[in-house]
Amino acid sequence: MIMTTTSPDSEIKQLQCALAEFAQQRDWDQFHTPKNLAMALSGEVGELVEIFQWLTPEQSQQLSLEKKQHASEEIADVMMYLLRLADKCNIDVMQACQQKIQQNAAKYPISKCYGSAKKYNELN
Repeated sequence: MIMTTTSPDSEIKQLQCALAEFAQQRDWDQFHTPKNLAMALSGEVGELVEIFQWLTPEQSQQLSLEKKQHASEEIADVMMYLLRLADKCNIDVMQACQQKIQQNAAKYPISKCYGSAKKYNELN
């Protein structure tokens, strides 16, 4: 494990650069279009979902070491495809997340949504 004192934003940029270099070294950049990356991301999310399919809520919170390792690998695949997609679309992931948190805070004020799973348009 690498210990750094860099910000999460620069760590994301470093990972995006490493992923771009990995693809370039293998001449895979030609395949990494936003469409293809989004489709690959969807497939990896499906593989992650498959780990939890048919588990009870309790079982999903207490994975065996083997299933936890498998979930870790699938989460990494999802994250890497997502970062690669953001890079190809010139989207700053940290900025996009910060903006989305602000939008969600406006759509889901604590006073209306506390303890509720309702969608924003169903809140009173």
